[in-house]
Amino acid sequence: MDNKHSKIIVTGGAGFIGSHLTDELVKLGFEVHIIDNLSTGRKENLNPAAKFHNLDIRNLESIKPVFNKTKYVFHMAALARVQPSIQDPKTYHDINTSGTFNVLMAARDAKVKRLIFSSSSSVYGEQKVFPLKENFAANPLSPYGLQKYMGELKCGIFSKIYNLETVCLRYFTAYGPRLHTSGAYSLAIGKFLGQRRQGQPMTVTGTGRQSRDFTSVYDIVRANILAMRSSKVGKGEVINIGGGNDHSINTVARLIGGPVVYIKSRQEPKRTLADISLAKKLLGWKPQIKLEDGIKELKKIYLS
Repeated sequence: MDNKHSKIIVTGGAGFIGSHLTDELVKLGFEVHIIDNLSTGRKENLNPAAKFHNLDIRNLESIKPVFNKTKYVFHMAALARVQPSIQDPKTYHDINTSGTFNVLMAARDAKVKRLIFSSSSSVYGEQKVFPLKENFAANPLSPYGLQKYMGELKCGIFSKIYNLETVCLRYFTAYGPRLHTSGAYSLAIGKFLGQRRQGQPMTVTGTGRQSRDFTSVYDIVRANILAMRSSKVGKGEVINIGGGNDHSINTVARLIGGPVVYIKSRQEPKRTLADISLAKKLLGWKPQIKLEDGIKELKKIYLS
């Protein structure tokens, strides 16, 4: 068992998933340090019991000192979302590719025990066979998906060559409290809640029959902590973290309730569905929260 006071870094700890993970690690008694430049993270998400470093992962020299005497690193800092990465590939590359390299270098030099990398189902892109298994050929449709795939490959190399334990968790569509409800970073559930809160109809792209494997942020946090502790990983393994079933965007709109307007479709996979047998085998993880219950909680927070 880990020393309760082990030092842990969460990059992107002011973000949606990173802040929930930070809360849980603080609760477990770890010494948590957050690296975040607040470009998409929010000050109000910061856990006051964690030490906050307002730094940018694009600057290796500035982040290096924070890694001193660190046992575990959760690398969550990233510019997320497919569409904005298509519009601004350079900024996305600098943060998601160069930034990930910097975090790996800092972890290697500080002799960190293990780094857990937040990857994405965007690596799969469009596939013909479901559920999606980790050994399928990557087929990203966007700079974002490509950058996450490159991050996985880098983790594998750092494990092989530099003896830094790594494990990569491919999240499927995450949702939960603190999700973005407007702007470029909002996904269907967040966008719909934001629209309903303002009394507007929910805008569904295309037919709404495209489906996603929605995954609760609480389940994702649990997967991360299991990945930190598991003795079965550490060599750059890639593991799907998904709900294990998919729901159409129309279903999500129905669960939230209210009028719907259909708008032009965009370039996105028609379906995502995770095979989660590897997560069960290597981490002892499976999802616990059903989409219906997760949306019920969010409606209480955002719409009551």
